[in-house]
Amino acid sequence: MKHRLVVHDLGKQPYLRVLELQRSLARGRIAGELEDDLLLLVEHEPVVTLGRGTRPQNIPLGAPALARKGVEVHEVERGGDVTFHGPGQLVGYPILDLRRHRADLHWYLRSLETLLIAGLDTLGITAGTNPGFTGVWTRGRKIASIGIHVKQWITYHGFALNVSTDLTYFDLIVPCGIRDVVMTSVAMESGRTDSALWTDTRQAVTEAFAEVFSLEVIQAEPVLH
Repeated sequence: MKHRLVVHDLGKQPYLRVLELQRSLARGRIAGELEDDLLLLVEHEPVVTLGRGTRPQNIPLGAPALARKGVEVHEVERGGDVTFHGPGQLVGYPILDLRRHRADLHWYLRSLETLLIAGLDTLGITAGTNPGFTGVWTRGRKIASIGIHVKQWITYHGFALNVSTDLTYFDLIVPCGIRDVVMTSVAMESGRTDSALWTDTRQAVTEAFAEVFSLEVIQAEPVLH
């Protein structure tokens, strides 16, 4: 019998509100108050997040200039360098107990890449990894970023897949600290602009997540309104 993956589609939410939700849910799992694995799916308002590995030169404009452009900046506990989240980007925050799966951070990162590659394949996009870098790439362009935090084998933070994202936002930073990286999106790679693109991408990623982690998907009511 498969364990459950409870999926909460939060819609569009401010970054800090969802960050606090993740931390609260992770505390609940650590304390044994929550039994199921969780996946939060969300779109954020424009925000730049600074992981533990962020170098100052990778945010050349600085936080005040970004704020004037309507982009929030927040330091967070996830690994990795600087990244951008915004409208049209499917962000996934898994709250998993890795002891139930495999207590191995390298395996977990590779599993996140694998599920995104599988989801993109469902959408007709051939993607893969780039040796030496975390994330998912297609035709030499980066389409998804990954940054995680794990506490007592409970995961939070996660992945960000560009669906119909305004990619010019990435010009404001050095994405993931990779100079000269070219970002892309599902819309750009597939040529799709139809209204079903978001729903199809969400479904493809959710199904791939459940398959890779051997979980049964349960759709839940949003925990934020």
